[in-house]
Amino acid sequence: MTSWSDRLRREGHLISFVPTMGFLHEGHLSLMKEGKRLGDKLVISIFVNPTQFGPGEDFDTYPSDLEKDFKLARDIGVDVIFTPNKADFYPQGFDTFINQEKLPNHLCGLARAGHFQGVMTIVTKLFNVVNPDIAVFGEKDFQQLAIIRRMVKDLNFNIRIIGHPTVRESDGLAMSSRNSKLTPDQRITALSLISSLKKAQNSLKNKENSATALIGNAVEFICSHPDTEIDYIKICDPDTLDDVAEIDRPVVMAMAVKVGTTRLIDNVILNPDQS
Repeated sequence: MTSWSDRLRREGHLISFVPTMGFLHEGHLSLMKEGKRLGDKLVISIFVNPTQFGPGEDFDTYPSDLEKDFKLARDIGVDVIFTPNKADFYPQGFDTFINQEKLPNHLCGLARAGHFQGVMTIVTKLFNVVNPDIAVFGEKDFQQLAIIRRMVKDLNFNIRIIGHPTVRESDGLAMSSRNSKLTPDQRITALSLISSLKKAQNSLKNKENSATALIGNAVEFICSHPDTEIDYIKICDPDTLDDVAEIDRPVVMAMAVKVGTTRLIDNVILNPDQS
């Protein structure tokens, strides 16, 4: 992989990169299309990273269909599909991890200890092996995107990080590989996430700028649906992820909710200037 990248870079090609955990859907394909638009050559990786899963999480049951993934990637025009195995990246005696002091201590990081340490470590390793000029990440994982941007800046990676808007299914549900685990009834319940975010946008248009009020409305609405368990609903600064009390500038409203046993995340930007 590294030899290929080194050769292409010497030839003057821009390499774009989309890291994935496979079980590709239209959201991933949208990232790949953006990568193709921005670079001359496109690399994707498929690797379900064990270090970002905690005890009791779904590492062992994470969905996989490599044959389908390869076909979708080839149809998009991906130049290289990089599929390392666990022994390649975490050999016996592996003992080095990447950490960050502040951004992981918010949102998903509060309930998933060690998750972002695992994310930063695998992304760093992928960056070092693939050696891209551009990397594309989805804005659905807003905290992950913020953390990767901070890491790239702090560690002087010469890589341009691109955030790509959340891709949604026809009913509004944010695309995720985990959506396949939802039953038909749970799928209906899962729509309460995007509905609550849209309600918050509408409330802001009606001059309700209290974060406490908007969060309270979202909690009440989501809890009115069956089989839901809220992990968090937060309104925070897009850069620091610190909580915001009053919406007087663009902020992110982010949430994580279990529907049945499936943990879903979603977010929107609330901008009072566009209300």
